[in-house]
Amino acid sequence: MILREFLYVDTDKVRALLAQLDGGIAEESRETERKERRTTVGPRSAAQHLQGTGSESYTNKSLGDALFPTLEEALEAELLLHDISEEASEVDLWESGTLKNKYPPGSLVRITAPGSLFDTRYAASVFAAFGYVNVGLKGIGASPSNEPQRAGKGKQAQQRPKPAKKSDGGGDQLEDAIPDFPAIEGTDGNTLRSFVQISKGVFTPGLHINLTPAKGALVSARLQEGRQYLDTEAEILFARYGTERQNWTLVGSIGSYGTEEAELPDTDFHNPDGSINRGEFAEAMNAQMRNLGRMGFIDLPQHPGFSLIPFAVYRAIPRSTELMQARP
Repeated sequence: MILREFLYVDTDKVRALLAQLDGGIAEESRETERKERRTTVGPRSAAQHLQGTGSESYTNKSLGDALFPTLEEALEAELLLHDISEEASEVDLWESGTLKNKYPPGSLVRITAPGSLFDTRYAASVFAAFGYVNVGLKGIGASPSNEPQRAGKGKQAQQRPKPAKKSDGGGDQLEDAIPDFPAIEGTDGNTLRSFVQISKGVFTPGLHINLTPAKGALVSARLQEGRQYLDTEAEILFARYGTERQNWTLVGSIGSYGTEEAELPDTDFHNPDGSINRGEFAEAMNAQMRNLGRMGFIDLPQHPGFSLIPFAVYRAIPRSTELMQARP
């Protein structure tokens, strides 16, 4: 028996697949029972006595945590779900393209591998907190920076933090919350704001989970907000699970593999009469984005890895080794 601690479940997708496999999902049952006793008095049945008893039980059974395990077992029974954890740990299978050929986009897979969570919004908030801590420390004469502190001026020596300049895009940006503060070992407010700007391109703001089953291979999944279990703020999720790598299990369908195109795409999308070929134009733009994804500049899978459309993300609850050994 496997006990799962769910981080994410896309209940809509799970229900849809179960409905296709089983023709529907039974989530309620109703049972009715009734007994009657009839007594007749007199030769012509002039008087009758009717006594009845009845009972009705109704159970609304929400599958809850059992919903996804039911799907997982059904997919395995139909040979539709492939556990690729062991194969994905082999570097040669990634580099040779064996995994891509064996499990094309759309394949339903389960993979357990070391991975970590990442959210640009959380990184921005952490950097902002770090900046304000350093501003506060400098204000009380306890700055961790190498700059000597001037004593004897009290509150006059304290400086208010300078907020970051607003970007040209209009509106507040994530990096705008990071204040200017004294440089610490070469790191200052501008450096941290630059990190956040890079993060926004590499990983679109939102919660991502990144598995690294083998060196150089990344399996990434964007966890959509509003789904079951993913109902808390990013700060709480990271406070619970941290940023260190740990074993996670992802189940879902393969979205796409990272492109192997190494050359810059062709941008000739004109018809012979000079008009724009809409199909060619769309392909040219997609090719440009694939090229940026190959370089890791935008939120697309990078060769040889792939993106996963997640049905569920969980970690197995480990059993006590001592208790297992003590069992007869």
